[in-house]
Amino acid sequence: MKEINHLLDIIRNKKSALHQKDFLLTWEQSRDELEQVLYLAEALKQMRAGNIDTRIFNNGLGISLFRDNSTRTRFSYASALDLLGLTQQDLDEGKSQIAHGETVRETANMISFCAEAIGIRDDMYLGAGNAYMREVGEALDEGYKEGVLPQRPAIVNLQCDIDHPTQAMADLAWLKEHFGSLENLKGKKIAMTWAYSPSYGKPLSVPQGIIGLMTRFGMDVTLAHPEGYNLLPEVLDVAKNNASASGGSFRQVASMEEAFQGADIVYPKSWAPWQIMQQRTELLRQNDHAGLKSLEQTCLAENARHKNWHCTEEMMARTKNGSALYMHCLPADITGVSCQHGEVEASVFERYRIPTYKEASWKPWIIAAMILARKFENPAEILAGRVKAAVPRIYK
Repeated sequence: MKEINHLLDIIRNKKSALHQKDFLLTWEQSRDELEQVLYLAEALKQMRAGNIDTRIFNNGLGISLFRDNSTRTRFSYASALDLLGLTQQDLDEGKSQIAHGETVRETANMISFCAEAIGIRDDMYLGAGNAYMREVGEALDEGYKEGVLPQRPAIVNLQCDIDHPTQAMADLAWLKEHFGSLENLKGKKIAMTWAYSPSYGKPLSVPQGIIGLMTRFGMDVTLAHPEGYNLLPEVLDVAKNNASASGGSFRQVASMEEAFQGADIVYPKSWAPWQIMQQRTELLRQNDHAGLKSLEQTCLAENARHKNWHCTEEMMARTKNGSALYMHCLPADITGVSCQHGEVEASVFERYRIPTYKEASWKPWIIAAMILARKFENPAEILAGRVKAAVPRIYK
């Protein structure tokens, strides 16, 4: 209980306006706002460990809209809603009037009469996913202002075309846990590198989320990818500016070997070039199946030219003391396990399998914290009330 109250005191001292805005990109939030979410997540986790009921709501809906496949994020969102006492309702666009041309403004209001949160995953269309979330937010603002909605639901970005904030924040929470504190992350070298995958079209949002967030905390961030596998130029500018402001660094190199050299943390993951994702978006909108198939074959052939971008034991030996922390958003393409040749060698992944599970386990707490921060001006006081009541989650 003492540790939870200490966390609540830390949260109280953070200056935050998250109750007035949706958390759509990490780099739009202040350092205090990022830390508020981190410590709220930690407090919720401690309350659960202490058998304290964390249900803030005794009714209400959490709407989920997944436009792409998901395991970890889908179940993390469901877990977060349950932690807070909300009931999940999935929005199946094929079974709604959206298929008949219903507008975003109308849909946003119609699904929100009793909704406290709306989680959206929209990462397939470059230039559209984040914009769609903002359009939903504007519709909710109008509905609340005009008295249509009794409350303004929190929008949670469960991955878009630009950022994956719940993943990046969960990764940061894991790094904080692993290295002991946020302060201990200063000067740590993290290598965000492209890695070979036998599939194409993987979103840019994870690598962009990593370079956009870890540069906020004084880390030395290295980005590496083969020629042509560029991230969005504006996100690269964000990373450079963040590093300059935090006292960290951001650099780009042309090989995995150089990126791994002396690294404290490595994050080898495949992604598609932003130019390819742009072409894919146009073809998807045109429903051009032949064009999509042709683009896929071209991309797979290009990927195959870079099979040496492979997280092997030899590559890991280049890291600091040969024991850098391996990270991945999962599922990883594991050579000889999930595919013939992939992002990471089986022995490397197996050694770090449990740590990657712990990394992923932070996501429900992060999502719940984001909802709390959006719904309440003083979320620490809301949790303090639950701590004071000390209602057991499990009656013994």
